[in-house]
Amino acid sequence: MPWLQLKINTSSKHVDVLSDALNELGALSLTYEDAQDQPLFEPPPGETPIWAETIITGLFDASNNIDGITKQLVKVHQDKISAARSEILEDKDWVREWMDRYKPMQFGKRLWIIPSHHSPPDTQAVNILLDPGLAFGTGTHPTTAMCLEWLDAHPPRDLQVVDYGCGSGILAIAAAKLGASHVEAIDNDPQALLATKSNAKHNQVASLVSCKGVEGIPMECDLLLANILAGPLIQLATRFSAFTRAGAKIVLSGILREQASDVLNAYQPWFDIALTKEEEDWVLLTGKRRPG
Repeated sequence: MPWLQLKINTSSKHVDVLSDALNELGALSLTYEDAQDQPLFEPPPGETPIWAETIITGLFDASNNIDGITKQLVKVHQDKISAARSEILEDKDWVREWMDRYKPMQFGKRLWIIPSHHSPPDTQAVNILLDPGLAFGTGTHPTTAMCLEWLDAHPPRDLQVVDYGCGSGILAIAAAKLGASHVEAIDNDPQALLATKSNAKHNQVASLVSCKGVEGIPMECDLLLANILAGPLIQLATRFSAFTRAGAKIVLSGILREQASDVLNAYQPWFDIALTKEEEDWVLLTGKRRPG
């Protein structure tokens, strides 16, 4: 059965009003997408990010008069809408669409992320079973990919590892599967901690991965992984220096190229640290904790 879509371009300040209007007109669901290629980063707790210019898509049953709905919406909210268009959305096998989109991904020489509907291409590799979910981190973004590649090249055998800002737990699980003696996964989002626990259990490393919120005191570690954002990384520099042992390695990601110097300056009082990799507009910083 086909469906009807109504797409509306608007500014961020009008998103709530137009969303309510679409719901009142019978929309079965609403989705939001960027209208101007504006990056969005992980929001602070309790905040919902939205693009400055946003496309709202309302999905309607095919029995609706989509032209009448469009005219009614534009009549009432003309000053809030920069463009409106409707189209027929043919029904698809959405499970198949999802399966076709997410395929096994290789990072470095032997680390793979495998969606649950796929068999591992290399059964002798280090395979992480992970599906896209509510928490951030599936390996598709350059910031995560660079961290996974670094871990593959520097297996944390017998090390105590902290994954600060764990998201889905992808880095914590990779560290555990690559030989870490213990991994502490930390996040300010309860959903991320639930996802990490579930994914660690699914990958049979639950005994090696423990989870806690940011209010706790992290364990002293030999390796710190933090794939978050430049601003929080700068704010956390002193905190990170407090629980990394002398000689501990540090891996920082989630940093745009133009932000690298500010992050480096924040960490240089305690760490010998440098930019070690770039991918697209993102960089990876790695270093070592100095004594004292």
